[in-house]
Parts: sequence; C-alpha cells; structure tokens
Amino acid sequence: MFEEVLLSYLKVSLNVPVYMERPEDALPPFLLFEKTGGNRRNKLYSSVFAFQSYGNSLYQSALLNNKLKEVLDGLEYLPQVSSVRYNTDYNFTDVQRKEHRYQAVYEIFHY
Repeated sequence: MFEEVLLSYLKVSLNVPVYMERPEDALPPFLLFEKTGGNRRNKLYSSVFAFQSYGNSLYQSALLNNKLKEVLDGLEYLPQVSSVRYNTDYNFTDVQRKEHRYQAVYEIFHY
C-alpha cells in the first residue's frame, strides 16, 4: 500500500510527528495527510493527497508547509514513484478548533 511508503518517507524526512489519522492527544506542530482520490491507467497509479501542516501559529504552520513541499520534491527518487505533481497550497485554518494549519495538495504517480 503506497500510503505506508509515504508515511515512512515523511516520518524520516520531517522533524514533526506525521499521522494518517489524527490522535486525540496530538499537539502542534504535526502533519496529517489523507488520500482524497485516485486512478489507475496502464498499471500506473495516480493518487491525490491532501497534507495538513498544523502549527502553534499561522507562521509555524506555513513554515512546516514549506518544509513539506521541499520534502515532497525528493519523493520522485523513491523506486515506487514515477512523478510528483504539485497542485496547490493555502491557509486552511480550522476555525472550529481554532487551530492554525496549511493544506497542500499533490498528485503522486506510483507503482
């Protein structure tokens, strides 16, 4: 499962906790990601992932988001990855929980 490959890669590459599902006791800074869509053509998978960078301030979440983008640039060197396509990133502050976060969306082509 590619999500396991991605989780391992991010845990090694970032200096914050990385989750696929948010633990109730998670404190910022941390990264949360989920697969939001996907496709398969000619045995090549295409998966869309949303990455949420949580921080104690908007600035800290923006810094983590920028670090994440640098780390994802290197993802294409993994043998399971064909290419990585940046889609967008933006301020995604959670107003209900009053938590600062940024969200980056990527399409990753993988085997």
